[in-house]
Amino acid sequence: MPATHSSSTPPAGAYVARAEGVYDSSELTRGPWDPGHQHAGPPVALVAREIARAAAALEMTHLARLTSNLLRPIPIAPLRIEVGADYAGRNVAHFSARLFDGDRELARFTAVAQRETSVDLPAQLAGHPLPQAPQSPEALAPVVFPHAPGSVGYHDLVELRVAQGALTRGPCAVWFRMRHSLVAGEPPSGIERVAVAADSGNGISAVLDFRRYTFVNSDLTINLLRAAQGEWICIDARTMVGPGGGGIAESRIFDVQGLIGRATQSLNIRTR
Repeated sequence: MPATHSSSTPPAGAYVARAEGVYDSSELTRGPWDPGHQHAGPPVALVAREIARAAAALEMTHLARLTSNLLRPIPIAPLRIEVGADYAGRNVAHFSARLFDGDRELARFTAVAQRETSVDLPAQLAGHPLPQAPQSPEALAPVVFPHAPGSVGYHDLVELRVAQGALTRGPCAVWFRMRHSLVAGEPPSGIERVAVAADSGNGISAVLDFRRYTFVNSDLTINLLRAAQGEWICIDARTMVGPGGGGIAESRIFDVQGLIGRATQSLNIRTR
């Protein structure tokens, strides 16, 4: 059954750990498309957490890539995660994972984790130093998340501050900070913060009217050159649409120290 909360106070976390790989979903995961479905950011982050734990057991502490194939809408319900190591070498490991609601498979994932080591780099490199986010989050005022469903949801899980552009009006850069834990009782990790924010690229950079169109992403790929530092993650996104109902949202990902990676989403565009 879907999780329900009658209190006006949001839950302590997006999920509550119930057993190994099993979590109860809270209303903080609710997305904009359907009141019974989750925004994809929190469940992707939850699976990233499980993969990162499996990778850390092999001393692979940098999650370099995470690809999410979203097969079905994810209900606000208990979720189960299965993670396996497909290959583990000396410096790189490949993982796969599956997300379930009971026996129904909701999403599949692959990931690449790397062993971190100190590397002596040249003083001058082409394209370096890497770019910074358009503005620092401390200098910006919070904004209201668009398309809030009118009750507790993803818009309560994250705080937003616009660094460049305007929400849902084309190319836009937005800082995200989690107001609540992903898993109750735990501080969010860097990859959790990135995953929660990165799935919003198509929303913040929307070029179509939300009242007339849907533009749901069926996947999300995140590539990171290093781990995120600090509470704030900036998603600098733009959406491109094609004539046959397809589109792409691509994002640069920053923390307060600078560029840390990129994300892409495949969009399925339909009229309402």
